[in-house]
Amino acid sequence: MKALLGALLLGALLAGCATSPTGRSQLMLISPEAAIVESRKAYLTTVQQLDQEDKLVDDPRLADRVATITGRLVTEAVARYPRSADWEWSVAIIDDPETVNAWCMAGGRMAVYTGLFEQLKLTDDEFAQIMGHEISHALANHTAERMSRAMAINLGVIAAGVSSDSPALTMTGAALAAKFALELPNSRTAEAEADRLGIELATRAGYAPDAAVSLWQKMGSLSDSRPPEFMSTHPAPENRQRALAELGAEMQALNPGGRMAAVHPVEIVR
Repeated sequence: MKALLGALLLGALLAGCATSPTGRSQLMLISPEAAIVESRKAYLTTVQQLDQEDKLVDDPRLADRVATITGRLVTEAVARYPRSADWEWSVAIIDDPETVNAWCMAGGRMAVYTGLFEQLKLTDDEFAQIMGHEISHALANHTAERMSRAMAINLGVIAAGVSSDSPALTMTGAALAAKFALELPNSRTAEAEADRLGIELATRAGYAPDAAVSLWQKMGSLSDSRPPEFMSTHPAPENRQRALAELGAEMQALNPGGRMAAVHPVEIVR
């Protein structure tokens, strides 16, 4: 049994390799297509619950702002990643003034929280940087990669439990080791990758690249109470500022005139 599980784990890891848009090797035990299917199910469930709780914002001005900025980003995303042309691009605006967050699932289904606007007082350029970052997670297949890491963790825990004289203890240790070895480093890498792809997407769409720096200055000023970077799945704000600032000139050269992209249709979920 131990040999069989080890062979299965090794075979899965060897077979599930892919390359991200930046050339990074990715563990891909779950296909991007399967991730899109599962994300759609999760999104519909989430939206239904939000609707029941009356948490979906229907402010016409905010909806138009979100749809316009996001639509320009999607235009550039489709131009550079044609496979995303058939995605169901949509945004749910969630009424939650305490939450500063946004996300994009596989397949282009997104959400933004009102706390982003209320607490950060975002400019259009800064909001474009946020949505460019989140869209980039989907374009780089980070959902499928995250699901694949979870599968690898489960396989590793099962194999460790079978081979140990103390299964419960070993399985706990294996789970912790897997979290550090697989989840945290790759998640930080994925965040940095989405930063890199997102600032490019926003710049090509016509938004100022230096807004990525001012955005993270605002993020960093929200609170000083955050975990050490080593234990976090997100790089510290000051490190993101530095990395993004270094990209400024390179990004500006991609769209020196600040040409605004056309607006791709994006559904605002109501």
